[in-house]
Amino acid sequence: MKSLRSLPFAALLALALSLVSSPSLRAEALPVVGPAPAWTLTALDGKPIGLAELKGKVVVVDFWATWCPPCVHEIPGYIALQKKYADRGLVIVGLSVDRKGVSVVEAFAKAKGINYPLAMATPETVEAFGGVEGIPTTFLIDRDGKIRHKKVGSMEADDYEKLLAPLL
Repeated sequence: MKSLRSLPFAALLALALSLVSSPSLRAEALPVVGPAPAWTLTALDGKPIGLAELKGKVVVVDFWATWCPPCVHEIPGYIALQKKYADRGLVIVGLSVDRKGVSVVEAFAKAKGINYPLAMATPETVEAFGGVEGIPTTFLIDRDGKIRHKKVGSMEADDYEKLLAPLL
């Protein structure tokens, strides 16, 4: 399987745009609930972030990029959900697949007012989650460290809230 890093920008953009407009691919409940992979990265703030650090939390892991229109469309909703549910144990984590590096993601995060941890995705992290065929790809992990939902493509915040709220 090709990784996101090996695909041309135009192909990734076309895939992202096609997924957001395809209702059948917008959200896919995992047929078998399984454990989330162990992963640890260094967040943009320099602190470690990963499954072990987030134990006992409801975690949304979002693979995204600054240049991806559906990804950018979801960010205000994630900001609102993080603000609304942080005190109930929700942590949204954005794992950027941007190729231009940390400085681009930091500037973007500051401009958008992102209030949740961000890190740069590594090929190992992408593979640990079973690969990412398109972005955004988002995993919902419950307090016990089990993946409860996977979506490829964009989803409106109100719809996504309906999926995650019962886990809080």
